[in-house]
Amino acid sequence: MSRFGFTPAVKKEEVVAAAAPVAGTASNMRSKPESAGFDLLDAKLRVHAKLIDELDLSALDKMDDETMRRRVRGIIGEIIRKEEMALSSAEEASFADAVMDEMTGLGPIEPLLKDDSIADILINGCNQVYVERHGKLQLAPVRFADNDHLLRIVQRIVAAVGRRVDESQPLVDARLLDGSRVNAAVLPIAIDGPLVSIRKFSKSPLTMDKLVGFGAIPRPVADFILGAVKCRASTVISGGTGSGKTTLLNALSAAINPDERLITIEDAAELQLQQPHVARMETRPPNIEGKGEIRQRELVKNALRMRPDRVILGEVRSEEAFDMLQAMNTGHEGSMATIHANNPRDALTRLEQMVMMGGMKISEEAIRGQIASAVNFIVQATRLSDGSRKVVSIAEITGMEGSVVQLQEIFRFERTGTAENGKVLGHFAATGLRPKFLDEMERRGVHMPAGLFDPSSKLS
Repeated sequence: MSRFGFTPAVKKEEVVAAAAPVAGTASNMRSKPESAGFDLLDAKLRVHAKLIDELDLSALDKMDDETMRRRVRGIIGEIIRKEEMALSSAEEASFADAVMDEMTGLGPIEPLLKDDSIADILINGCNQVYVERHGKLQLAPVRFADNDHLLRIVQRIVAAVGRRVDESQPLVDARLLDGSRVNAAVLPIAIDGPLVSIRKFSKSPLTMDKLVGFGAIPRPVADFILGAVKCRASTVISGGTGSGKTTLLNALSAAINPDERLITIEDAAELQLQQPHVARMETRPPNIEGKGEIRQRELVKNALRMRPDRVILGEVRSEEAFDMLQAMNTGHEGSMATIHANNPRDALTRLEQMVMMGGMKISEEAIRGQIASAVNFIVQATRLSDGSRKVVSIAEITGMEGSVVQLQEIFRFERTGTAENGKVLGHFAATGLRPKFLDEMERRGVHMPAGLFDPSSKLS
């Protein structure tokens, strides 16, 4: 099976298209000196041409990925020996992998996808690829042959999840089989060539224990929010782009009882919940005639007819916020969602605005009342200047006072300075306020240690 979840049908025109010279597909190989009469790109062209003649494409369609790889490697090895190319065994293996990546994978970026130290791959046209490692952007030694080559790779990704990208629909969200998120923009939106952003997901989900080990959240604070989720506190995770909202949502899901039925709703499926009973739904864009679109709002409404214990939205973006609040207020306590916002108060404002986007005639006070009764906690995640990601605030919604939603911060990260190497210094501390939801946690048998909310003690 390929990365896309099926055994790829390799068409002759795709193999021919893959024959374009690509620098970087075998970046770990070193070309021999020109004086030796060896040119890597010329060699690739010759091997590609001979490979097309040698391959039985109809038989190749029926092979799984591993069998196909062995077959192609064998043919490439024979061609290399006939051509008397001066390649070592390691270079020959890399050469074969590069050919396979072009045929069934993602070409030049395939090695980047296999590198677990890379969190993001950012492609700005055919000649510029950046990666994020440990929170810092670096230019990768990878490029595509031209923008048409890059566009073919993009179309291969989106076609695998039933979507399309072209001049009539130049923006697309998609995903890889492992849940990695893909966004692409092509002409006429992208002026200098296709723009592609890939947010990689870890092969093994990050648990709360790992987040504690990374210093993203202290153990006492993690235990508190896990206890609240276990006791069916409806929680919204707020943060900016790349702040770790989805990762935190995945980690918090570990506290949910495995006997509960969860329904997830996302634009592009990427959640990795840790329960056995999870029903996943994904939006659908309009077809080429502009019909058939299914938005998150329709999915939320339908989810309520599917007997969920909790509804989990990958991200609230628009009028589905109203239906999410309705779910939280009608027997689906403990539902969760993420939202883009800079702080908990901004998250409340954005929720209010998104409800208004539905065009319903509801007063601001009624909307705020819905929010105050539906949501218990807002967990704020942030990517700091040193590239680290932290939970910087846990705030509780305690109700309404007049026409204002009351929000009290329980824990916060207090930044104290910056080290010479750029590392952000600081510590977590309680604000001294006792959560209103703590009584419900006690009634459900979840007990927090005495002194947890003492502001004089630093949490670690």
